[in-house]
Amino acid sequence: MQAKKRYFILLSAGSCLALLFYFGGLHFRASRSHSRRDEHSGRNGLHHPSPDHFWPRFPDALRPFVPWDPVENEDSNAHVSPRQKRDANSSIYKGKKCRMESCFDFTLCKKNGFKVYVYPQQKGEKIAESYQNILAAIEGSRFYTSDPSQACLFVLSLDTLDRDQLSPQYVHNLRSKVQSLHLWNNGRNHLIFNLYSGTWPDYTEDVGFDIGQAMLAKASISTENFRPNFDVSIPLFSKDHPRTGGERGFLKFNTIPPLRKYMLVFKGKRYLTGIGSDTRNALYHVHNGEDVVLLTTCKHGKDWQKHKDSRCDRDNTEYEKYDYREMLHNATFCLVPRGRRLGSFRFLEALQAACVPVMLSNGWELPFSEVINWNRAAVIGDERLLLQIIQDRIFKHISRNSLIWNKHPGGLFVLPQYSSYLGDFPYYYANLGLKPPSKFTAVIHAVTPLVSQSQPVLKLLVAAAKSQYCAQIIVLWNCDKPLPAKHRWPATTVPVIVIEGESKVMSSRFLPYDNIITDAVLSLDEDTVLSTTEVDFAFTVWQSFPERIVGYPARSHFWDNSKERWGYTSKWTNDYSMVLTGAAIYHKYYHYLYTHYLPASLKNMVDQLANCEDILMNFLVSAVTKLPPIKVTQKKQYKETMMGQTSRASRWADPDHFAQRQSCMNTFASWFGYMPLIHSQMRLDPVLFKDQVSILRKKYRDIERL
Repeated sequence: MQAKKRYFILLSAGSCLALLFYFGGLHFRASRSHSRRDEHSGRNGLHHPSPDHFWPRFPDALRPFVPWDPVENEDSNAHVSPRQKRDANSSIYKGKKCRMESCFDFTLCKKNGFKVYVYPQQKGEKIAESYQNILAAIEGSRFYTSDPSQACLFVLSLDTLDRDQLSPQYVHNLRSKVQSLHLWNNGRNHLIFNLYSGTWPDYTEDVGFDIGQAMLAKASISTENFRPNFDVSIPLFSKDHPRTGGERGFLKFNTIPPLRKYMLVFKGKRYLTGIGSDTRNALYHVHNGEDVVLLTTCKHGKDWQKHKDSRCDRDNTEYEKYDYREMLHNATFCLVPRGRRLGSFRFLEALQAACVPVMLSNGWELPFSEVINWNRAAVIGDERLLLQIIQDRIFKHISRNSLIWNKHPGGLFVLPQYSSYLGDFPYYYANLGLKPPSKFTAVIHAVTPLVSQSQPVLKLLVAAAKSQYCAQIIVLWNCDKPLPAKHRWPATTVPVIVIEGESKVMSSRFLPYDNIITDAVLSLDEDTVLSTTEVDFAFTVWQSFPERIVGYPARSHFWDNSKERWGYTSKWTNDYSMVLTGAAIYHKYYHYLYTHYLPASLKNMVDQLANCEDILMNFLVSAVTKLPPIKVTQKKQYKETMMGQTSRASRWADPDHFAQRQSCMNTFASWFGYMPLIHSQMRLDPVLFKDQVSILRKKYRDIERL
């Protein structure tokens, strides 16, 4: 029986190879940008296998399966003269030789950094919803400025997304409208977005006006017209594509690629004639109706019956038998053949469904190819990559390398301004062969006057200082009263630094202070009650999870169906999604990310309420890691119960405190575009915790006594 299986597998493999060569051979192109990037990576000591290591190279590109007969389509070309075709192909970009060094003014960016200005909408000009979403995303980002004199990059408010002359979204007289812009300057330092260009029958990449020295953020762009390190290839997305957030991806297990019901699937239009028809017309050769399901339909467009061939009826019937979404989410590989243009909606759909895209679109410069190595397959694109790529080009001395872009959490959350050394981030210790930090800095947030030597803050300071892992203690004095005299602070074996907050706002506790000399931060509220043993245990757990928040007081979120909004709860339940930063350990990089990545609007809300900064930090870390925090064992006391009547300034005594936190949850979720918090039912206890063995055999024995 086993021998039969082996013969069957061998026969199947041989048949597949025969089919490939029968169809003319597949040519897997390693893009020029990847070659350059791999060479650059090698010079920096980060070796990446060459693209040839992943794919075989065949001598010829994919040949047409069903050649398009120009005589049969003579009527379609009647209105386009040879001269018009030649002119369209030769003048797509007059700035063909543009590169960042020759067509971009870096001096505009040196004074104010990377700021993006969006032109105000002109009266009477209509903007499609998709372009409105793009402009709104830019205006809601940390790069946006409303002052053109501060800008490094300029984006048109004129809708340039759809440049197909037959489209109702086509904007007429765009050439004169663009030229009349007083800041146009022949397109220098401008960025133009485009999803569709050209029209029937040639679908050239002409956008219909002279873009000058402007950069193009374009879907379906060819390697022939793509200007390396100047243009940005973006994925083709539908008008229903969400501006932020959207449905979560479907990769839920560590099996890559996922093993599913179908090996290869596709469902889409088949073009009977014209450009883009060759590849899709040949798919029926591979379709077997079992594990390879490739479905096409002729039934689209006004004149489909006019060009109907002998397979149309059979194809249309087979097409209706299958549900596209069911196929997509139950396939290991998804075919992404070109359509009329090089790009396809199937590309993003496959990635979102955790289905490995199989590209059949010769000459397509794949989305974000400058930074994403598509030879490593399923990488999810994010339109926010666009501005980051341009920023890296401008500030090359702090640009992100290939490892950062192609390893979690990706280039969006690893800000090169923080450090040029990967070991300074919590995500690359294993890659670099580094051990997690061995010491922490305790940062105690103090908001009440020091009136007694028995106050909790002093006891907390002593307990933290006694930890074998403590390098120093920083007291952030955000109290309205003057700093206490130096002798009021207890003597410790580690340095104690008292910093008086200038603004004395809540977000100041997460500023990236230069005084923090360790990568690990133990964040503490002044009224937290922790023993040295609890501090030690939490830190040893964090060393195994340096990219997460590890700590004691846990909280959770939930969806309130009756109010149709997110809720916040401090009840003891079987799961949690937040660990409050009043007693938690995390990497100090999150101070930098909190300060420089999050928008001012969210931090201002926190400061005005004097509340929710711990929730916002949890949102941020979960959004970066896609993981929940980690709760460790603690005595049954939470912050609300620990607070006594002595701390009148306590925010926990404010009756509006809980309602404010409910409101914060929904505001934060709105900005992120989804709910990044993730529930967990895991709590980590010391080994032998509560076990029936001698207490002397237990390392963290004091935790059981508390």
